[in-house]
Amino acid sequence: MAATPKPLVLPTHEVYEFSSTRKWVIAVSVMLCTVLEVLDSSIVNVSLPHMQGSFSASVDEIAWVVTSYLVAAGIMIPMTGWIAERFGRKRYFVASIAMFIVASALCGVAQSLNQIVFFRLLQGAAGAAMMPLSQAILMETFPPREQAMAMAVWGIGIMVAPIMGPTIGGYITDAWTWRWNFYINVPIGTLAAFMVYRFVDDPSYMRNLRRARIDFLGITCLFVALGLGEIVLDRGERADWFQSGWVVYCTAAALISLAVLIYHELHTEDPVIDLSILENMSFTLPVTLVIFLTFTLYGTAILNPVFLQETLGFTASRAGLVMAPRGFGTMFSMILLGTIARRGGDIRPLVGIGFILVAFAMWEMSGLNLASDVKRIVWPTVVQGVGTGLIFPSLSAAAFISMEKFKIGRAASLYSVTRNLGAAIGTSYLTTLLIRREQVNQSYLVEHITVFTLPHMQMPGGLNMGHEFAMGHKHGMMMLYGMVQRQAMMLSFNDIYRMLCMLMLVLVPTFLFLKRNTRNLPAQAGH
Repeated sequence: MAATPKPLVLPTHEVYEFSSTRKWVIAVSVMLCTVLEVLDSSIVNVSLPHMQGSFSASVDEIAWVVTSYLVAAGIMIPMTGWIAERFGRKRYFVASIAMFIVASALCGVAQSLNQIVFFRLLQGAAGAAMMPLSQAILMETFPPREQAMAMAVWGIGIMVAPIMGPTIGGYITDAWTWRWNFYINVPIGTLAAFMVYRFVDDPSYMRNLRRARIDFLGITCLFVALGLGEIVLDRGERADWFQSGWVVYCTAAALISLAVLIYHELHTEDPVIDLSILENMSFTLPVTLVIFLTFTLYGTAILNPVFLQETLGFTASRAGLVMAPRGFGTMFSMILLGTIARRGGDIRPLVGIGFILVAFAMWEMSGLNLASDVKRIVWPTVVQGVGTGLIFPSLSAAAFISMEKFKIGRAASLYSVTRNLGAAIGTSYLTTLLIRREQVNQSYLVEHITVFTLPHMQMPGGLNMGHEFAMGHKHGMMMLYGMVQRQAMMLSFNDIYRMLCMLMLVLVPTFLFLKRNTRNLPAQAGH
């Protein structure tokens, strides 16, 4: 296996020359870009029914507005480190923001479904660079003892933006029109581009990198593997998975391309994805845990609004408000973690505590029922937010502790890929599991409903099911079937939350294997 050559030998003791003020200006600059990208990936979802009316599209057709963005971002994210090395990180960052702004404006003025799908494709390709590049810039700007704190501040935007996105998007759509969900990116993106251009510079070692030939085979395999993989994960459930021919063919092509990609990248001189980074277990363990964390986080982010709207009958805006407090829990825990990290405390146990809190939140949510009030729903989500806020920045900092500076860019790309992978798998698997468990639970429930049990069944509003059935009321059986469906879906949510609780508990001891940051700490902290 040919290892990636090291283009520059760095000194053992790294020098961080940024002043305190400049460090935080850079942090705000890159976090603004990241929030812009993450917020846009979720803010549009609530507007899909309105877009559907504007373009006279079916539910399946309008879903491509989301799918096209995810596919483009999924393909480009692992390439960001490689592109930044070849063309310059700052140049690539500013160009990505500019392209994102233009694509957002074009999405806002789109007049047909084909146009907005194409413009969303461009928007996803442009936005893909923002998260890994901003993470790499922060890790190089802050000294090791402050990196966990920097990741906590950066994580506030990463974790809170997806939660606030549907609420903000719903308000904008109701107050103005869905097009303003794209137009607002223009002034915010312009400010972000100016701040990055003004305050962010390429590190000296990037200007001395030796650039080999372009890895065309690796790029081609990457496009096929991740592109088709994202499409299968996002739309496979609608096609009943492997009962559909195109899902089988696309999955086979994606797996073959992935196998070729892995073999080729491990044996080429300048790979588009540096898989040798995964040999470092101090990096591999945190990114593996990130997959499970985002699996749970984004899976529940999809399931919870479905539970609130379809099972409890909440409106979209009310469901968004009920879910919003989770973001405040995340902000609180990240601020707490940043304070502990800045004082040189060991933050590894906080990962275990975080998994325990998320597990507890999932267990509490598994006890919800159709009569649960808002308070009973909100407080477990706040606990989940607190737990997630303790885990995410800790894993982000742990992943890059022992990473050489010239590998941080590509490592950040791989880190973002795993985050997207966990989100895609969690969303796809849990929505499919919800449907399957609903069918199973419904079959169990109907076994216990007979003409003998009907007189004992009480419907909302004081109606007696036995009386309605005996009198031949035409709505009686419809009401009964609707009740069974709601109960079956409620039981399915309970099953999924219990499964996620068990998963989080299994991950609690993993903090013992994370590497502690002993660089640049006070003398007593390293012991």
